[in-house]
Amino acid sequence: MIDPGHQLGNHNYPAKINRPVPAGGFKKPCNTTGTATNAGYPEATFVWRVSLLLRDRLVNQGARVVLTRHSNRQDRWGPCVDTRGRAGNAIPADLKISVHGDGSYTAGARGFHVIAPTDRRPWTHDIYPTSKRLARDTRAALLGVGLPVANYIAGGDGLDFRSDLATLNLSDVPTVMVELGNMRNARDARQMTTVAGRTTYARGLARAIDAFLGA
Repeated sequence: MIDPGHQLGNHNYPAKINRPVPAGGFKKPCNTTGTATNAGYPEATFVWRVSLLLRDRLVNQGARVVLTRHSNRQDRWGPCVDTRGRAGNAIPADLKISVHGDGSYTAGARGFHVIAPTDRRPWTHDIYPTSKRLARDTRAALLGVGLPVANYIAGGDGLDFRSDLATLNLSDVPTVMVELGNMRNARDARQMTTVAGRTTYARGLARAIDAFLGA
């Protein structure tokens, strides 16, 4: 299961994306607009294109791949974080990766970090160990294709554990959310806005999945 972050048109539907939905024992807004580069290249478009590249790589290896959204359009919104959180449960998927780009204005902030669920009963206790392993495999794979670990968050080791994200809390399959870089940083933005750069991200994520599944 691949979750390509935010739909491009979320900003056109404020009432819908601000509606509270279940997030794992509490509620959060359905979705957010996502971020963009300083030149206006949207996170939604970046993660959509990376996710399609990743899907194609995995399908070529014989995998069955499902995405949480099927378009990148200004006249669409969602899906909500509770739907994205549960995505993959019914299949059941072997794993779920939620693909994002960060939007930090901290000077010099760049690099990727991987977010995994904390051990939180009854929500994530069953998937915590496997999600932690998926997070480590994802970090190693992204490092392996030459991407830098974030220098501004997650303690500098590229791994962040959070209990406040519905995308993680509502999953019954191993899951991580990956912030592939800081879209507000010029160096990261250059990589994110080129085909070669997006191909590198997709290659790293595919390697992470191969490692996790023992391919």
